[in-house]
Amino acid sequence: MATHAGELTQEAVRVEGLHRSFNKTGGVLNGLDLEIAPGEFVALIGRSGSGKSTLLRALAGLDRGVDGWGRISVPDKVSMVFQDSRLLPWRRVLDNVVLGLGGRDAKDRGRKALAEVGLAGRERAWAHQLSGGEAQRAALARSLVRDPQLLLADEPFGALDALTRLNMHTLLRELCERHRPSVLLVTHDVDEAIVLADRVIVLDGGVIQSDVRIDLGSRRDPADPRFAALRRQLLNALGVDLDADGLVRDPDPDDLASDRPDRSRGVDRKAAS
Repeated sequence: MATHAGELTQEAVRVEGLHRSFNKTGGVLNGLDLEIAPGEFVALIGRSGSGKSTLLRALAGLDRGVDGWGRISVPDKVSMVFQDSRLLPWRRVLDNVVLGLGGRDAKDRGRKALAEVGLAGRERAWAHQLSGGEAQRAALARSLVRDPQLLLADEPFGALDALTRLNMHTLLRELCERHRPSVLLVTHDVDEAIVLADRVIVLDGGVIQSDVRIDLGSRRDPADPRFAALRRQLLNALGVDLDADGLVRDPDPDDLASDRPDRSRGVDRKAAS
């Protein structure tokens, strides 16, 4: 099993030689090494089954009992946001945000966190009274109220509609610039990774296949040729064939009839359009 340590130097996260496997069917993570600097936003992409969520669970200390070894160093204060909000339906929104939070000022801190995510006045609402976007805002507030040094996010916007998703991108960037946690975001959306991250890592075969720095400044326009070039680079790293217009190329019928796997499997085809 990997060891967790809270004593770090220049890195917020350091992973060395991390292995994870399940049911003795082969490795999910195979000697993975990773460093994330304090305040750095890293997006993690890869085909389905490449080990993205397994890595997040290992960093969060949620994979006890699995087969594996390696060294993991993370800060003492780690929060995690999931694809669904995981709000308790029998508690009010504010009570969900401060659940497990100690201190006499817990509810004041919870109200401030809700205001930061645009939910001021919704403290007494029940979970079922929130829209999908509002529920994810509450989940963000629940994570940020704990002042995490490391925020882990496992496809937190995957279930949202396109417009809400764009609004959540803007909100997350603003919150991260304000609070400055290190962030590791798992996503299947290549454009989302480019819009949000300082670095995008492609995971394949349980190791880092590609590590790309995003030097586009704060305004990231998908119409920017540099954005399109990064999209093509990352999709190629994922094994996705693109045509001259940057669209996912339909596989050759001979490939479909062969034993070779579909190289676009596990990738959101819309991300290339």
